Amino acid sequence: MSCDYYETLEINRSATDSDIKKAYRRLALKFHPSRNGEAGSSERFVQLGEAYDVLSDLRKKATYDKFGEEGLKGGIPAEIASGGAWSSKYIYHGNPDKTFRQFFGCDNPFADFLTIESPLEFSCLQPGVKRTQDSPIERDLHLSLDDLFHGCIKKIKISRRVMNEDGPTSSIKDKILTIEVKPGWKEGTRIIFSKEGDQGPNSIPADIVFLVREKPHHLFIRQHNDLIYKAKISLEMALTGFSLDVQTLDGRLITIPVNDIVDPSYKKVLNGEGMPLPQDPSQRGDLIIAFDIEFPEKLCAESKNLIKQALSFKY
Repeated sequence: MSCDYYETLEINRSATDSDIKKAYRRLALKFHPSRNGEAGSSERFVQLGEAYDVLSDLRKKATYDKFGEEGLKGGIPAEIASGGAWSSKYIYHGNPDKTFRQFFGCDNPFADFLTIESPLEFSCLQPGVKRTQDSPIERDLHLSLDDLFHGCIKKIKISRRVMNEDGPTSSIKDKILTIEVKPGWKEGTRIIFSKEGDQGPNSIPADIVFLVREKPHHLFIRQHNDLIYKAKISLEMALTGFSLDVQTLDGRLITIPVNDIVDPSYKKVLNGEGMPLPQDPSQRGDLIIAFDIEFPEKLCAESKNLIKQALSFKY
């Protein structure tokens, strides 16, 4: 019974090698007897194996394209076999499972199917190999205090190895990962992209994990959910009082009156002016004002006497 190998694989005669592989992959999975119990599927599976065995081989394909099935299976004289044509009689070995295994590179190609919505995607295991996931790939994600206060979107391009659709080969492709930074995230927060690492025939892709690293800020130091602002003041200001202007992370200018005598341990606390709480960004920590008192390097005799007089008063 004659057959048209191109028709069997549902491709035209101008099909490329990649087209041939894609067609065989799709149809072999569809008609494999272990997954298709319909009448005629086994015969169709045999036909697909033979068609791929011929069209995937350049010499067999060249003979078939020029001389047809009769020339391929009946053989052609050596004197007219040019351009790499097949001069011997072609006989298919009759084992479509062998063709299937050679294509997919495994003895049990249905051991580990992964279904995403409807298209069939799978990974073949080598005989006796247990499929395990690669170790997580960790990378630092450096964020400014403003990023962590307001929240933001970060897009990161990665390059990873992916398995090709035409068989057990792979290639390097780029992908953009999008991270939605939430207000209040802290140093060490982990963002996990599941199974976005390199793909391989015998392993589950690794998770890609980004670890938040907080950049230093020129005004504030973060302490959990609180912000610490250290103001430099003179000894005169510490003793006589003053007003302090602080620019907040959300752009407001807060004026803070300080009427107490300030010593090195003195702190001014503004409730609700710190970082957003990760679990509830509408709530915030505190803004803590600490003071760095600058003492004069030296005093003249007259200044010392004036200070003595001022401090000699009873309060």
